[in-house]
Amino acid sequence: MVSFPLDDEPDVSLVAWTTTPWTLPSNLALCLNPSLDYVKVTDRATGKVYVLMEARLEALYKDPDEYEILKRFKASALKDKTYKPLFPYYEHLKKRGAFRVLIDDYVTEESGTGVVHQAPYFGEDDYQVALREGVITVDMDMVCPVDDSGRFTHPVTDFEGQYVKDADKGIIAWLKTHGRLVHVSQVKHSYPFCWRSETPLIYRAVPSWFIRVAPMVNTLLQTNQETYWVPDFVKEKRFGNWLRDARDWAVSRNRYWGTPIPIWMSDDGQEVICIGSIAELEQLTGQKIADLHRENVDNLTIPSSRPGHPPLRRISEVFDCWFESGSMPYAQSHYPFEKQKEFEDSFPADFIAEGLDQTRGWFYTLLVISTLLFGKPPFKNLIVNGLVLAADGQKMSKSKKNFPDPMVVVHKYGADALRLYLINSPVVRAESLRFKEDGVRDVLKDVFLPWYNAFRFLMQNIKRLEQEEGKKFECRELELHASTNPMDHWILSFTQSLLAFFHKEMGAYCLYTVVPQLVKFVDNLTNWYVRMNRRRLKGEMGLEDCHHALRTLYSVLYSMVRVMAPFTPFLTETMYQAMRQYLDESLASVHYLMIPKPRESLINIETEWAVSCMQRVIELGRVIRDRKTLPVKYPLPEVVVIHRDQRCLDAISNLEMYVKAELNVKRLTTSTDKEKYGVHLRAEPDHKVLGQRLKSAFKAIVADIKELGDDVLQEFLQTGKLILQGQELGHEDLRIMYAFDNVKAGAGKYEAHADSEMLVLLDVSPDQSMMEEGIAREVINRIQKLRKKGKLMPSDMVTVFYAVTPSNSDLHKIIPAYLDVIESTTKGPVRPMASKKGNEKLKGSELELVITQGLTSDSLSGGKAEAAMPYTRYVMLESLEDGRKGMILLENPLGSPIISYFDLMHAVREVFGLQKRPFHVYPSLDSQQELQPNDVSESLSGQTLYVEKVGLKHHKRSLSNEASPPCRYVNVEHKGQKGTLLLENPQEEMLWSPQQLKMYVSMLFLIPPEKLQFGPLPNKENIFQLHQKTIHVQ
Repeated sequence: MVSFPLDDEPDVSLVAWTTTPWTLPSNLALCLNPSLDYVKVTDRATGKVYVLMEARLEALYKDPDEYEILKRFKASALKDKTYKPLFPYYEHLKKRGAFRVLIDDYVTEESGTGVVHQAPYFGEDDYQVALREGVITVDMDMVCPVDDSGRFTHPVTDFEGQYVKDADKGIIAWLKTHGRLVHVSQVKHSYPFCWRSETPLIYRAVPSWFIRVAPMVNTLLQTNQETYWVPDFVKEKRFGNWLRDARDWAVSRNRYWGTPIPIWMSDDGQEVICIGSIAELEQLTGQKIADLHRENVDNLTIPSSRPGHPPLRRISEVFDCWFESGSMPYAQSHYPFEKQKEFEDSFPADFIAEGLDQTRGWFYTLLVISTLLFGKPPFKNLIVNGLVLAADGQKMSKSKKNFPDPMVVVHKYGADALRLYLINSPVVRAESLRFKEDGVRDVLKDVFLPWYNAFRFLMQNIKRLEQEEGKKFECRELELHASTNPMDHWILSFTQSLLAFFHKEMGAYCLYTVVPQLVKFVDNLTNWYVRMNRRRLKGEMGLEDCHHALRTLYSVLYSMVRVMAPFTPFLTETMYQAMRQYLDESLASVHYLMIPKPRESLINIETEWAVSCMQRVIELGRVIRDRKTLPVKYPLPEVVVIHRDQRCLDAISNLEMYVKAELNVKRLTTSTDKEKYGVHLRAEPDHKVLGQRLKSAFKAIVADIKELGDDVLQEFLQTGKLILQGQELGHEDLRIMYAFDNVKAGAGKYEAHADSEMLVLLDVSPDQSMMEEGIAREVINRIQKLRKKGKLMPSDMVTVFYAVTPSNSDLHKIIPAYLDVIESTTKGPVRPMASKKGNEKLKGSELELVITQGLTSDSLSGGKAEAAMPYTRYVMLESLEDGRKGMILLENPLGSPIISYFDLMHAVREVFGLQKRPFHVYPSLDSQQELQPNDVSESLSGQTLYVEKVGLKHHKRSLSNEASPPCRYVNVEHKGQKGTLLLENPQEEMLWSPQQLKMYVSMLFLIPPEKLQFGPLPNKENIFQLHQKTIHVQ
């Protein structure tokens, strides 16, 4: 703290406080707050008289007994009083109005003494107040005795050459020596620092070149009104306020790198030339200009127009980079030197977008320059993005590493997931987003996977239909009206309504309303349409209905990939490339296509409303099931829907099939009369919330709440407000529940749940047959999970073997009773097997399930299942010499021509190593005639051929009576093609290493090995683990 004696009262000193002693040599004024109280006090220890803010006496004195208040007054009483300067360096400025008391509201009672010392060229507030009060002017020499290195310069001779922070101690000592030091202490406070180097900074004014902006504030506000911003509040509030307070713009920077400011000036500042073109500079300098960078133009001079005066030189400053950014519309066209018409046709720009921080950056500089040059804004429409912050809310920082590596996120979840996460976030509403990787993962899980699964499901069933019909699938958009299914009409109408909404909102640049609707649409498509029409799409409801469903889903997905293409370009391109084969005409990329226009003829608002009613019923019913822990697999007797609007009930009745299927109920009943079912509302107060708020009135209001009737509570559900004893209650104060009058309509069997308009009652008392059906559905669910675990395709046929322990359990009886239902769902026979060890619990029983790919005829009752046979036809071999066995595949892959007699003989020779020995091959043991060329056909498949060396007569006697393939093998599949590879031939002679196996698969399907993708294969020692398995090759 430093004293400043007043000139007219030398015994009275103002006490100023500063944390930057190095600024005191540049002091030119003191500043006080005009609206706060100040006091004149006597220091009892020293007898000196000080002036400071009354609220800040504690900054100087710990105990009130240390001082005596002589007088209280407002700061205005001291305004313009002069005081004795601290240092002599700038005493001459006193004649120009320096070293006097100023007043301004920026002085606070939060810290210091309420007296702020003013060093105008080392603080923004100091500068503005001193400029306003005439202590300094814009044209005077700056009082800034600190150079670019932060060291004192002339005229501060006592500390010249010292770094300012190092000079603090010397300055304090000087003040003490000259009797101006009042108090010294250390305080911890915020201080500016460089966020890159994390080193302290100082505020220091530097000479700059300005564009006069202040006089044109009203013009800027007017041109801003001619623009359209999303969101609008940024334009009116943040940006508008910035324009209203606009000050002159310093466009020069004291750096080496940058665009040179084209101003040449004489040494005495009397001559100034601003260059307007390269041609003008060449003419004035007499030099040819090829490069405008500093190293090429700084040494150019222009002769003075005054005889005998030195030439003009370029000023040292370069442009503020924001001046260059704001000049972008003109610089990109080299306007006005060329492309004038091109520029005029495209200016103002239709649309720009940038972050919220650009309200003081690019948005501002664009507007200032355009308004100055043309008197109009540089853009028509603008979207403002918010800032993406780290998960902890701080700014993302490379040095702090407080954010995940973007490329890791992209490689892990995909660029589309990251993009959709960001454009479906508060960022597109100019709000901040705390970036969380889990959010990107949720987009993948909740949006992309369901959407892609719907697409894959469509393509699988199109392929299935093509195989069944033997002809190519056709979309036939014009035949979409032909379907009579209400769900087809709904999803088509919903799609077209979405397109209409999309065009309307995108036309208004409202990205933040569009993307949530697109995400919601994915949910409606996957969790409602596809889910509720799976059997139709799979062809289980008839061929014609299957065509309608597939065409509907194709049309919807085709519209969707075009709409979503700007937001998820990679995923939509992948889908489009697979779908384009079914289009009459198609372009090479989805990104060449326009966003589809809505087809008004397909929009049916009534159907959309009807399905929304149905969805509400289903969702309310699901809540009841979840609350009562009743899985949907278990059927229930009845669902009752109660609504005041008979039209809504009729709509639900028309969709009865879907309600019953989704809620798994046997009967749907609708009614407008909840009294019939003994249903009424009752309210329970939230004691904790109301107790804290109502205090003494709590008990009386609680009593009134419990007496509220059904009509009052029904109205409360609509309005959300209720007045009791003068107190307004809301949803957070009450819990509304449904109660039943048990004497009416068997009401005790129902559970209820409702929204503001619709009430759903669910009969939660299933009979024994329903419980058994639920258990059968649970068995189906376990089988389907096994199919998924085995990575089987939906079209793959399987055989299911089961064992139940104990054998007299209900489960043992239920499975045979519901065998038809289980087999029709799981697509294959379900057979009992001998129990080994139960591996799952189900309703008190142990259930063991085994599935095998393909159809097998026998059960596992003997302890071993008949395994899947080779895909291809084969013939077995047996050597009559030593009983060795082998195999020859008659075709490979499946469906290829049967091998010739000569190929068969060559294969026999290879299997038994008979290259140098003649041999006989007999079609049976009792045959006297060898195998003939005409015998080699499909009919040979599955038979055994007997091989005998010439000259070695044996009794024709088989050493084994096995009829199954004697060699271990593995089946392989690739895009519908099937084949078989032998793992040994003859028995016990391994044929392949994993690498050789891959190579043979490549040869089998005629595909380069690098384009094939295998799952994990066992090592060579365990290659036989593949026996009777199927390898699915991508």
